[in-house]
Amino acid sequence: MADLIEIPPADGLRIALAYATAGNLTGRPVYAPGARCALRPAAADCLLRAARAARRAGLGLLVYDAYRPAAAQAVFWRMLPDPRYVADAAQGSNHTRGVAVDVGLLDAGGAPLDMGTDFDDMRDQSHHDRDDLPPAVQRNRHLLLGIMLQAGFRSIPTEWWHYELPDAREYALLPESDMVRVVSD
Repeated sequence: MADLIEIPPADGLRIALAYATAGNLTGRPVYAPGARCALRPAAADCLLRAARAARRAGLGLLVYDAYRPAAAQAVFWRMLPDPRYVADAAQGSNHTRGVAVDVGLLDAGGAPLDMGTDFDDMRDQSHHDRDDLPPAVQRNRHLLLGIMLQAGFRSIPTEWWHYELPDAREYALLPESDMVRVVSD
């Protein structure tokens, strides 16, 4: 079985890898042009199940990140060495294992739903348990949480967008892949 499989766009599933653009916490592309969305097969199955559930609700999923090379994880750790938000590159990330995905919700017209913060906003406002957010934002976050949990993922408390397989740490870290290359510093 392949370690990683490509996740193409599909009905109800838009791929927009944030680290292939400057629209991320670094302010510059981290992934080289041509980066593709990839996951291990078990995580891919859960993501496609989540996309089907979102579609049944008249929504879609927007994928910001999936498999992440160790070199990219090192870039993020050097920039923000805070284990609440970024896994220490020396220990590895569940993204580097190919079993974590960062997602948001799209409305029926394909516009991102308001989640209260941008993807990759490394502040307390991104935590799941915020009760000081507008009701619509809380509903959107709970809707995403329900879709992703029902599909077989688990969440982490500090990032509304991050979901991973429950047994993520049982998967080995993956070597660099041609599907996602990192821009040289």
